[in-house]
Amino acid sequence: MIFITAKFRIKPEDADAWPQISKAFTEATRAEPGCLWFDWSRSLDDPTEYVLVEAFRDDDAAGAHVGSDHFQAAQRDLPPHLQETPRIVNATVPQEDWSELGELRVGS
Repeated sequence: MIFITAKFRIKPEDADAWPQISKAFTEATRAEPGCLWFDWSRSLDDPTEYVLVEAFRDDDAAGAHVGSDHFQAAQRDLPPHLQETPRIVNATVPQEDWSELGELRVGS
């Protein structure tokens, strides 16, 4: 799978509204057949920072995402709400889903 984590620094005046601002893009991406997950989290230390964790089935699915109409709309509509260009980690990993964190196993 293609595993991506990106950090978005949102303008302070837009930070609380970011879930609504990014909602159409989020929903459209989650509906893509090759999207495994697309999840936002907000930093506990910096209320203007959101972290996006996303995964796509393979290179074809990631390519379809980048070529989609909603991705093109996000490229146009989201940057006015950002303080800076988002930072990203992008890797191909030999998995299809989350693995258990064995060091914190619950139960026996």
